[in-house]
Amino acid sequence: MLIRVDPASETPLFEQLATSIRSSVIDRSLAAGERLPTARALAESLGINMHTVLRAYQELRDEGFIELRRGRGAIVSASPHSYDSLAAGVAAVVADARSNNVSLAALTALIREEYQ
Repeated sequence: MLIRVDPASETPLFEQLATSIRSSVIDRSLAAGERLPTARALAESLGINMHTVLRAYQELRDEGFIELRRGRGAIVSASPHSYDSLAAGVAAVVADARSNNVSLAALTALIREEYQ
């Protein structure tokens, strides 16, 4: 599992970390039952605070992507749904947005508005 964070980004580090792990679960780079690094080990390898990793793990737990077990750490959950059809739809929407020169910010705003 390759995780990168950009300290210069406006996106908070915990969010970057959660996004990276979430993407790996969705594209099946991380399989159900696979153990994630401990918060301390991941924080050290990325050069970030352990509480930042814990916050990302808690967010992923709340979303159902991982399970946090005392003494066993973070484990990838068995996904209750497949993201294949959703990923294909998103790819089509992104391609359409690019061909119409719609910015990422505008596309994100449209998705948030529709989702709510």
